[in-house]
Amino acid sequence: MNPVARNILAVVIGLVTGSVVNIGLITVGMTVVPLPEGTDVSTMEAVREAMKTFTPMHFLFPWVAHALGTLVGAFIAAKVAASHRMKLAMLIGAFFLLGGIAMVLNCGGPNWFIAADLILAYFPMAWIGGTLAGSRAETAPI
Repeated sequence: MNPVARNILAVVIGLVTGSVVNIGLITVGMTVVPLPEGTDVSTMEAVREAMKTFTPMHFLFPWVAHALGTLVGAFIAAKVAASHRMKLAMLIGAFFLLGGIAMVLNCGGPNWFIAADLILAYFPMAWIGGTLAGSRAETAPI
């Protein structure tokens, strides 16, 4: 397969896989740590209001979902890639960081969670995923 096409495919597979992990963990998290009684999360406005009633435990699974979604997505992208494995792993981190920023802008949250999420869940996990995949600095084949 053409290396460029394989790298594009690696990013797409990494994004899809990471997103599935993220959504799966968010879903599991709502059963492990149920939302407060009467909480409405049907709209972004309702989510913003509901966050005021959340305890730190309610933010645990979202952080884990963001971190592990990024880690798995970066790992898969680096494993599938033909070249530039660490760069593609970090690209996955950048995509997920943009999603995290969008979520913060739409939903808000406590400052400690926003900081932990944006600083610790994306680029560090993408780097770990790329490293676990055996990525190393490499150049494209000429």
